Amino acid sequence: MEFEELYQRVSPRLKRIASFYGRRGYSFDRDDLYQEMTSHLWDKFKLGVPEGLNDTYIIKGCEFHILNYMRKEREKIQRISLEEPLNERGDTLRETLPANSMPLDMSVDRKMLVDHVMNNGFSKNEKEVFGFLLEGYTVRETGKKLGISHVMVVKMKNKIINRVTRLMN
Repeated sequence: MEFEELYQRVSPRLKRIASFYGRRGYSFDRDDLYQEMTSHLWDKFKLGVPEGLNDTYIIKGCEFHILNYMRKEREKIQRISLEEPLNERGDTLRETLPANSMPLDMSVDRKMLVDHVMNNGFSKNEKEVFGFLLEGYTVRETGKKLGISHVMVVKMKNKIINRVTRLMN
């Protein structure tokens, strides 16, 4: 059996597993988990382990590998608090932020949401529309910049809003 053949058979299920664990609130990206499972599969293939095993057994082995990987890596994550002192004077991270800035947790959440939206199945045009709207351009200005009608921009904007709403729930 060739690795490519095995990979073609199990790849769709590995992607679903990576998506499942990538959305469960862990601090691991879906693509990273998929890559880790594929790497594990390749390592086992080089050792000759998948020979004679059914696909479900192989896939479960990859799933157990990433569960163990996530458990080990989670222990290495250094958590910081907005309330813990940063220096000898007792300043906290929250106190060192500029007074007119949005709260750090909201800023990080917003950046993560934008990054998640930009990397999850949007077309090139939808990403461009999203980017221009984030920069503060109006619907008409966005349409003019992209060479499309403002009605098309409104449709894409509504589509983006619906997807973001689904992603957040």
